[in-house]
Amino acid sequence: MVLAMALSGTIGLLVVESGLPVLLVVWLRCLLGGLGLAAWLLCSRQWVAPTRREWGWIVLGGAALVGNWLALFSAYHYSSIAVATVVYHVQPFLLLVLVALFQGQALPLRRLPWLVLALVGVALSSGFDGGLAATTSWPGVVLALLAASLYAVATLLTQRLQRIPAAQIAMLQMAVGGLLLAGPAWLEGGTADFTARAWTAVLVLGLVHTACMYTLMYAAFQRLPAQAIAGLSFIYPAMALLVDLLWFGVRPAPAQWLGMAVILGAVWGWRRGAKSNQPK
Repeated sequence: MVLAMALSGTIGLLVVESGLPVLLVVWLRCLLGGLGLAAWLLCSRQWVAPTRREWGWIVLGGAALVGNWLALFSAYHYSSIAVATVVYHVQPFLLLVLVALFQGQALPLRRLPWLVLALVGVALSSGFDGGLAATTSWPGVVLALLAASLYAVATLLTQRLQRIPAAQIAMLQMAVGGLLLAGPAWLEGGTADFTARAWTAVLVLGLVHTACMYTLMYAAFQRLPAQAIAGLSFIYPAMALLVDLLWFGVRPAPAQWLGMAVILGAVWGWRRGAKSNQPK
């Protein structure tokens, strides 16, 4: 789990260093990651034939997953990788709201203050200066929020696929994404500069940071209790922050530091509340 989360925190580095259009990077990640997961599934002999209804959830989930990547990778070009990654971690709150809207479950009032606190952190992370203006990082914050929303949608759809192995779901969703983006990616590829640096970045992103990383996460999920998974997931934004500081030399403004701390504190408080409500 530690290795998987550390790899997650360096995804932004590979996206930026590739120098390729975001749409092309996402398509190559779908292609390479899907092939890597397919090879793993073939070796492990894990395959369940989806029903027609399950295929529908897989297609919708794949579209949401790819949209999530497009929005998050685009966010890196407007705000720092650290800010976009931390804002992206408001996913649990967005999932809570979506469940309330579409599944009719009441919002737990005792945990709503954590949601409000997270939104305050998002505002601070965007560079909001207390007036009516914000720094140029706000488009990145909006894109990160969109990515988190789409990831929450993908999570809800994936929960309807309890019968199918998680690696197979991910592989099929990437296949859907690869098909959806094939045409636009072909057009983008005609003008892209495929240097050795770019190829190295996308190969590592697809094979290591997608196929291998997903395999590591699934193995961790099978072996660790939920409390350990929730705690170790904070390695992801911490690694993204280190990448920004050490590789790109990005120094967030004091308000952005405060905003990121507030978001991570709110997520920690929310998860702690979720664990305390579980039956013992």
